[in-house]
Amino acid sequence: MTEPGKPKRKIFLIATEASGDNLGGPLIRELRARLGEGVTFEGIGGPRMEAAGLASLFPIGELAIVGLVGVARQLPMLLGRIRQATDAVLRANPDVLIIIDSPDFTHRVARRVRKRNPAIPIVDYVSPTVWAWRPGRAQAMTKYIDHVLALLPFEPDAHRELGGPPCTYVGHPLIEQLDTLRPNDDERRRREAKPPVLLLLPGSRRGEIRNHMQVFGETLAALEAKGIEVEAVLPTTPHLLPQVEAAMQDWKLRPRIVTGEADKRAAFRIAHAALAKSGTVTLELALAGVPMVTLYRGTQFEAFVARRVVRVPSVILANLVLGENAVPEYLQDDCRVEKLLPALQDILADTPVRRRQIEAFGKLDRIMGVGAQSPSQRAADIVIAAMK
Repeated sequence: MTEPGKPKRKIFLIATEASGDNLGGPLIRELRARLGEGVTFEGIGGPRMEAAGLASLFPIGELAIVGLVGVARQLPMLLGRIRQATDAVLRANPDVLIIIDSPDFTHRVARRVRKRNPAIPIVDYVSPTVWAWRPGRAQAMTKYIDHVLALLPFEPDAHRELGGPPCTYVGHPLIEQLDTLRPNDDERRRREAKPPVLLLLPGSRRGEIRNHMQVFGETLAALEAKGIEVEAVLPTTPHLLPQVEAAMQDWKLRPRIVTGEADKRAAFRIAHAALAKSGTVTLELALAGVPMVTLYRGTQFEAFVARRVVRVPSVILANLVLGENAVPEYLQDDCRVEKLLPALQDILADTPVRRRQIEAFGKLDRIMGVGAQSPSQRAADIVIAAMK
């Protein structure tokens, strides 16, 4: 309870994408459990943060923009929302501002807040990929970020080496969801049964569906032409379902489509292998113990920029966490059926390639600190310590 006459603590959070909302919801609940009635929450978030008690300043769906080209097209709207968010933080004058992921938006707000009210502590939940490209961002962040909460175990070292702000590994939210990713005995038997379940994961954004569905269809048809039987399952979300179905109109072999997070995780638990777009889903698959072939195809402009600035040996998150290139990746011009088909054949059969991936994935529990405090608990410790 709040002591009589004592003002409530105020926490302002900003998350503009589903991934950030998924972090913000549990963090709000953990902070409320620690601080009780003596805290209020304001800010911007999605359904999970709203369910935890946050009234969002505006719907975050309009900010789910992918790619450099997409950001450029929506720049006037984005700048307006950045001004609106900045003004809301300054009016609230919170004890701490927590920005969650989406650095193109959240860091612009943080810089403006720091310039106009330096007394507001700012915590960044999810480090930008300074270890992959634009390493100068790490040092620049010291001017407006007081602490970074890292999801990946190698990120604190990266910030130290690059002169970034204090950074603590709190753990990836997937650590708290292992029971939804790993099979029980019946599911393990289905995972090894015939025909093998092959997950198709073309992406969670409209641009990714547009860029990847054709090569997914061609690869599935090539497997069938080779006489390789699979049960194909394509998890997607309800809002992308019409686009996915339209893209599959000419497919000879139709995968079973599942929508919703619970159905997706159920498919992971019985999957024998996966063809997946690069991103967080590769870490989900690795923690689930599902061997995979990964790909990514962006616009020519994005590829041009990436070739000149990306400074990591792999773009696959699972590989970066493992510290080895266990998962094959096919990017841009390599993202074609002639390369994907033999790679898939390698992981659908009992081969050294498949066994090597499974052995590598077995190291993740130790690397990621499974079994320790939850990410939300660790994050709450640092947020409370940072509050003014």
